[in-house]
Amino acid sequence: MTAAVLELNLPDVVAEVEAAFRRYEAALMANDVAQLNELFWRSPCTLRFGIAENLYGHEAIARYRRERAATDIGRRLENTAITTFGRELAVANTEFRRNVGGARGRQSQTWLRTEQGWRIVAAHVSLLPPQS
Repeated sequence: MTAAVLELNLPDVVAEVEAAFRRYEAALMANDVAQLNELFWRSPCTLRFGIAENLYGHEAIARYRRERAATDIGRRLENTAITTFGRELAVANTEFRRNVGGARGRQSQTWLRTEQGWRIVAAHVSLLPPQS
């Protein structure tokens, strides 16, 4: 078996994914549920592992967004890294610090180019232990 040769970090693709990532972050900070739902791939294969929940499928993710309490959502991003693989797939990883509570965490997203544009197909969010 021969591994496919993928072009890493094509500048135009990186710019597209960075724009989608910024749209996601803006929607998250505004608690724009409709925009957040739009940015996740509408598929039962989509998943989101959160701080206290494992969500399987777009419907479960959308339900979570509708029902969650949007408290202490303001945050600052640090060490954001976006890597693209060819023209169709990308990963975005970032660290964050909550503005109010100061909690530190990390987030990873896998993005796929679809007919509707770039969509998150898998996401993971976790908090780090408090620093002593």
